[in-house]
Amino acid sequence: MARVEFRQVRKQFTDDKKGTFTAVAGSDFVIEDQEFVVFVGPSGCGKTTSLRMIAGLEKQTDGDILIGDRVVNNLHPKDRDIAMVFQDYALYPHMTIRENLSFGLRNLKKDKQFIDQQVENAASILGLTHMLERKPRELSGGQRQRVAVGRAIVRDPQVFLFDEPLSNLDAKLRIQMRVELSELHKRLGATIVYVTHDQVEAMTLGERIVVMNNGVIQQVDSPTELYANPQNMFVAGFIGSPAMNFMDATVKGNQVAVEGASFTLSDGVAAGLSGYQGQKVILGIRPEHIYGEDLAPVLESPHKLAVKVEVVEHLGSENLVYFHVGSRMITAKVNPETIAYSGQPKTFLLDLRKAHFFDPETEERIRL
Repeated sequence: MARVEFRQVRKQFTDDKKGTFTAVAGSDFVIEDQEFVVFVGPSGCGKTTSLRMIAGLEKQTDGDILIGDRVVNNLHPKDRDIAMVFQDYALYPHMTIRENLSFGLRNLKKDKQFIDQQVENAASILGLTHMLERKPRELSGGQRQRVAVGRAIVRDPQVFLFDEPLSNLDAKLRIQMRVELSELHKRLGATIVYVTHDQVEAMTLGERIVVMNNGVIQQVDSPTELYANPQNMFVAGFIGSPAMNFMDATVKGNQVAVEGASFTLSDGVAAGLSGYQGQKVILGIRPEHIYGEDLAPVLESPHKLAVKVEVVEHLGSENLVYFHVGSRMITAKVNPETIAYSGQPKTFLLDLRKAHFFDPETEERIRL
């Protein structure tokens, strides 16, 4: 296996009608040997373009891409020693699973004994041994995706590239395949680069996550660090389900005021916000850190917020309660036994120990 490195990699597309569009703007990052890294972000953020540049399917405009110790800028995809798994399974319908798995190796004129050994090994790892003589039409969606992964495994590449491989599967199969991919990574000790738009998928699979928006890398960190310490409002709002809430607030002495309430800050937070006295900030708090007053845990200094409930979603293990603070819709993820009715007043408690504050101009998190 091998590490992958981007050194000031930029990709621009030129259209006769729309002009020049920057898909990836000067990326710098390193994916370590045997690491599982996930690129995540909304459609058009540059994540798939980055993956395709590693594969050699797109040529970068500027910068260097390294796989292992080699600069691969001008290498053909077949010479980069990578294997790619696409969103579409791309299996040959007239071939058996054995033939699909061995196709690439046969094209490379590998020895038959070697091919058979690689196919049997991949089939064993993926639980496909009893299906090798079947055709793709006889397999379920999850099984077909396993075959697509197996076709990459038999190549024994330096780097595996996955381009939204689970998006065609239903919710239950996606969960099952996520578990299987995590276990596969541990067994193979492989370097894996994985692209998805689903932040839940990113959080459950990635050892580190590259969050992108508008061609720019916003943050590269572990799932835990992204959740606990987002660098800006985009990351804070993208990572976590439901998304982080944002409230317009004003710093006043050792307090911060939002519409309908004022909260006393701890000495440390007040000191961190001292440069914003009398100014606007954005208060960010996750739905799971807002509690119904009737079933709230014991908090050191509870901060009360009285609102009118607008919508309640009953999800069984939890309830999502929606209400407005000023012009912003806020979501609270509460215990299912919390009493809340649409159109009725309700008092919530906020755990501001878990809150973040953002500069409204730069949208960067204020370091406290």
